[in-house]
Amino acid sequence: MRPAATAALRAAFLLSPPPPGFAFAFAAAAAAASASRLLPRRSAFLLPLRRLCSSTVPSRAAAASGFSSQPQPSPPVMDAQFESFRVQLDESSTLRDRIRAVVSEVESASRVASAALLLVHQPVPLADVLGKAKAQVEVIKGLYSQLAEILKECPGQYYRYHGDWRSETQAVVAMLVFMHWLETGGLLMHSEAQEKLGLSSREFGLDVEDYLTGLCFMSNDFVSSSPTMQFFCPLSYIVLVILFCSNRLPFH
Repeated sequence: MRPAATAALRAAFLLSPPPPGFAFAFAAAAAAASASRLLPRRSAFLLPLRRLCSSTVPSRAAAASGFSSQPQPSPPVMDAQFESFRVQLDESSTLRDRIRAVVSEVESASRVASAALLLVHQPVPLADVLGKAKAQVEVIKGLYSQLAEILKECPGQYYRYHGDWRSETQAVVAMLVFMHWLETGGLLMHSEAQEKLGLSSREFGLDVEDYLTGLCFMSNDFVSSSPTMQFFCPLSYIVLVILFCSNRLPFH
């Protein structure tokens, strides 16, 4: 309500007494007028809202020109690269599965040979004990040849898959060292262990760390010698290892 209209109403109110209820209506009208001054205009409030809504909706001109907010497809070069990576990962996974299948057979044959060697601490002829173990060594030798053939498919990646047969190879070396000790009383050298397994240093050889770890594991077999009163076997083996580490014995 404008100021002029408010003054006219006041003058009419003073000249003639108002009817009942007019004072309440007048107060309500005045309160509405003051409230309308505090609130912003509707047009000023809706204008930014219209602009915001119009910015989120594509215009008709943009829609007519074929513009779309959806992401564009990746270029063919990137698709080809990801496809190549996927193929390489699938081939590596397949190759690793084949290696693990052969290594599982190596572990099984090694356990059979180790179980046969446990009879050496019993009153059983040594030839019979070694005969059963040597039969499993031949099986293990054939399995390592299968591993060598598999690794020929990925030349130069020996240490990429070496962890798949490391622990099994160390256990096999410990078994071979113990068998050689029982036969000759000497220490099995690296080249001799590699020859027994049919390995070649050029393509698929016996890692030096696996050989040395196998020497340490071989001491576990001497634990069973104490109950049979064979106390000098571990002592003599320790002497050979000390001589080997001090370069008194040749590595090969």
